[in-house]
Amino acid sequence: MNVWPLLHVGVFASVVMVIGWLRQRRSGNAGPVDVLWASCLAVAAPYCAWVSDGAVLPRVLVAVLGGMWGARLALHLGVRVFGDPQEDGRYRALREHWNGSQSKFLGFFLAQAVVVVLFAVPFLAAASNPRPDWSVWTTIAAALWLIAVGGEALADRQLSAHKANPANRGKTCRTGLWRYSRHPNYFFEFVHWFTYLALAVGAGPWPVVLCALGPVVMFVFLYRFTGIPYTEQQALRSRGEDYAQYQRSTSAFFPLPPSS
Repeated sequence: MNVWPLLHVGVFASVVMVIGWLRQRRSGNAGPVDVLWASCLAVAAPYCAWVSDGAVLPRVLVAVLGGMWGARLALHLGVRVFGDPQEDGRYRALREHWNGSQSKFLGFFLAQAVVVVLFAVPFLAAASNPRPDWSVWTTIAAALWLIAVGGEALADRQLSAHKANPANRGKTCRTGLWRYSRHPNYFFEFVHWFTYLALAVGAGPWPVVLCALGPVVMFVFLYRFTGIPYTEQQALRSRGEDYAQYQRSTSAFFPLPPSS
């Protein structure tokens, strides 16, 4: 597997993130970094597929599935971020914690470029599969993608509908998928990365191992670092006891029946 495309993705993502940081410096709003991250991956998937030396079928699937996933996520985040003049509470807290340090924000934006490269690895590894035929694993990959993207879109739609109702101001969404997981959108984001693991089967052990990095690293990031911890800190600040009660009754990540 040729790793040079990862360098190209890294340079592209770094340029995008520096531009995003400069915009943030003027606007005082770091929220668009999430949109940029998803957009970079939406570009990375078809690029990695294009330059890969695998068979046509896995390359097309990586380009289409990865590109559509990234584009949907970027569009959803863009509507949320650019539709709200206020900075996301997570980044406001980070700004206060860093005393507005622009050098730290630059490092934060560039770190997102590194993460883009990390998640481009499964794209490149899956697209290197030399098997040209549609197999059982291809069907599994397509099914995983449909479940993951459909589930994430449904969770996003349910949360948006909850927030759009003025009667729900200050209240936690407990309907639909949010009844079974505090972060169903994150859960389906995690499931999405198994798509490329399934697509890599037949390419040899190393592509499979590299594709396994996708769900593993995504879980670690969401559960321990950038996802759940920051989101829940902000939720506790804004919703207090209502969210604390939700934490006690509802699974943090994996969908499970709520406790009484």
